[in-house]
Amino acid sequence: MGTLVNTAAIVAGCFIGLFFKRLVSEKMNEVLMQTLALCTVATGILGAVQGGMAVTGGELGTRHTLTMILSMVIGTIIGEIIDIQDKLDRLGRLLEKRFSSGGEGDFSRGFVTATLTVCVGAMAIMGALNDGLRHDPTLLYTKSILDLTICVVYASTLGVGVMFSAVPLFIYQGGITVFARFLEPLLSDAVVAQMSFIGSVLIMGIGFNFVYKPKLRLANMLPAVFIPPVWYGIVTLVGMIK
Repeated sequence: MGTLVNTAAIVAGCFIGLFFKRLVSEKMNEVLMQTLALCTVATGILGAVQGGMAVTGGELGTRHTLTMILSMVIGTIIGEIIDIQDKLDRLGRLLEKRFSSGGEGDFSRGFVTATLTVCVGAMAIMGALNDGLRHDPTLLYTKSILDLTICVVYASTLGVGVMFSAVPLFIYQGGITVFARFLEPLLSDAVVAQMSFIGSVLIMGIGFNFVYKPKLRLANMLPAVFIPPVWYGIVTLVGMIK
């Protein structure tokens, strides 16, 4: 139920955003894009600080930094080999040909940007796990409110492509919910914290992509989020064999 509500919230937010898009001038749209970039970078920084800093013995220090770096490197190598970015871009262009009447490239950009934003983060993972294991969709309901707000802004600036991010979100979160019992042993508090840290770094990248060129190939960095649980699973399995 949590993923269904989250999917509906994204669609509803996009309809609201597309309605307001008609009322916004080109100059206002440009300023909103800059504002959105700043807010996205700020969100990523706050999440990264929370995930990468800790107070130990009354002193502020870093944590999970090496894990983040190694995960980003390994995950990016995997992503480049698979070329997730190209596949998402091609899917965006295919959907654009079928459903978009807007400017060239706007649809694909909105689809990819929104997909990365709503799918990355600890709330998507832990919310789906709680929904599947404990039948408690509360966290996903909270995420739905956040995603609705985000999609209002995204759709008003990036167009109808944002709405189609509901499809990969439904598959991604729904898949975690369905297979929750198999995934839970791999997702300790420390592993989720590491995944959230990496996700926050990627969210910072989304903000940079609004204003800087060349664009970061963030979709190809997505496998980095899943390196910590895979590593934890390997270590656990080796320990059991010993």
